Amino acid sequence: MELILKDIAGNVALVAEIICVLCIAIGGSVAVIDVFNAAIRRELGHRGFRRKVFKGFAVWIVLALEFALGADIVRTAIAPTWNDIGQLAAIAVIRTGLNFFLERDLEAMEPIPETQPETA
Repeated sequence: MELILKDIAGNVALVAEIICVLCIAIGGSVAVIDVFNAAIRRELGHRGFRRKVFKGFAVWIVLALEFALGADIVRTAIAPTWNDIGQLAAIAVIRTGLNFFLERDLEAMEPIPETQPETA
């Protein structure tokens, strides 16, 4: 039974890793296209680059990190050794840290909504 579960977990982890790679490939392709489009239109100032290209790519990277971490968790879910748990902990800390700072940068780029003045 454990061997069957390990096979299933291995296949689920493989699918999650494939999705991770696809997210990075799609995000990178979109970012490159955005850079070329902005360069052709001469719209690529520092702010425009950060708002359009970096923000778009960062969203894909955050999604890819989630799938990569999920794949690692699934891979070590069935009968892990202490070595596996230690490696997973280190990977989880690194990926969670990357994810935290990327999301913080994304939130900092969000436009601040204008408040409506209260009417008396």
